[in-house]
Amino acid sequence: MNILKNMEAIFLAAAVLVGVTSAAHAASIAKHERYDAQVTIEGQQMAVVKVTAKRL
Repeated sequence: MNILKNMEAIFLAAAVLVGVTSAAHAASIAKHERYDAQVTIEGQQMAVVKVTAKRL
């Protein structure tokens, strides 16, 4: 019975650790994407793609 309680505690600790690290990683990626979005190239035309399709 004691082993099951320890395994539950290990699982909860691992779940919390995974949640925290994934949130930190997502914040890091979002920071880099915001920076990349601010970079512009002047003097070049932007390609525009128009997609027309029926909705499902």
